[in-house]
Amino acid sequence: MSDARGLGQAFRIGPCRPQGVLVAHDAEKLLPWLRKELGWTAPRFAGALSGGNSNLTWKFVAGPESCVVRTSPAEAISPSAHRGIEREYKVLSAVAGRVRAPRVLGWCEGDRCLARPFLVLECIDGVAISDALPAAYAERGDAVDRLGGELMDALADIHGIPADAPGLDGLGHPDNFLERQISRWLEVRKTESVRELPALQVLGRWLLDNEPPATRRCLIHGDYHLDNTLASCVAPEILAVIDWELATVGDPYTDLGLALMLWGRERRARPPAFQRLQAVSRRPGVVDRRGLAQRWAARTGLGLDHLDYYMVYAFWRLAAIVEGAYCLYVQGKVDSDYARKLEYDVPALLDEAQQAAAGGW
Repeated sequence: MSDARGLGQAFRIGPCRPQGVLVAHDAEKLLPWLRKELGWTAPRFAGALSGGNSNLTWKFVAGPESCVVRTSPAEAISPSAHRGIEREYKVLSAVAGRVRAPRVLGWCEGDRCLARPFLVLECIDGVAISDALPAAYAERGDAVDRLGGELMDALADIHGIPADAPGLDGLGHPDNFLERQISRWLEVRKTESVRELPALQVLGRWLLDNEPPATRRCLIHGDYHLDNTLASCVAPEILAVIDWELATVGDPYTDLGLALMLWGRERRARPPAFQRLQAVSRRPGVVDRRGLAQRWAARTGLGLDHLDYYMVYAFWRLAAIVEGAYCLYVQGKVDSDYARKLEYDVPALLDEAQQAAAGGW
């Protein structure tokens, strides 16, 4: 995975990538497998789904039936490149029926059809919401509040699955979770740097020095925000949480902090970094971050005494990760609007982290 991973990945219908003919040719290799394993008589490739930075997501249909296939790009030949898909398969299989997530329809470690692992999932008839609500409830005054509540309820369900739940064995390393994450990204940004970002190092050391007491360990999503869910097209209801490739066992407050940091009108930077994500939450009168946090706490039974810390961690960690994409941009290795805008977005995230350290979120 690139350092740009984990932002707004979603199952959304869209055109194939620029090499669309090659993508279609690759995807169509799966048609014999779908006929054999799913019993479909005439499957066809319906297109690539937009969103997601590290894996391919394809839709297939056969009459009234449909499915989604997730796999790593063909050029990702390293075994480590396939771990996200394998992890997603393992987690979704373990949580089936316990959280809102697509059902696993099939799994293949790689055969003559496609020489790499792929995961076959139920296709959810929903929409990933960023800056606009579906027409059916775009004018409902309570729509965003209801989605926010649903976002917290679905997250609480995920955090209700303990680290030792069946099927999660060997997933992640929950001991010293925060310390390892912080130390890792401090070192990465120290060795891979293209500009001075003193706040990144200062805040990283602050996080290490102020780490709160360990909380219970459980399943965490790792990339949780509204854009990584699928909402109903007819009512403000979350149908499924998607993009589980970063899921692990660890500290549930890290999920909560990420979901909250992108929410609401309290964003201190103007404009906020990644302003499109969860942009619907910046409408007047929408429930604020603290209100959402209280809903999550009521569902999980966990307190909120150290939430300032986790808000700092959320802003800081995202800044540390995506700065990698800006490094690639400066080095001339990538050229995209996303990477270009990181010149502003990363310092904006660090500014919000500094303010969160003082409770200003």
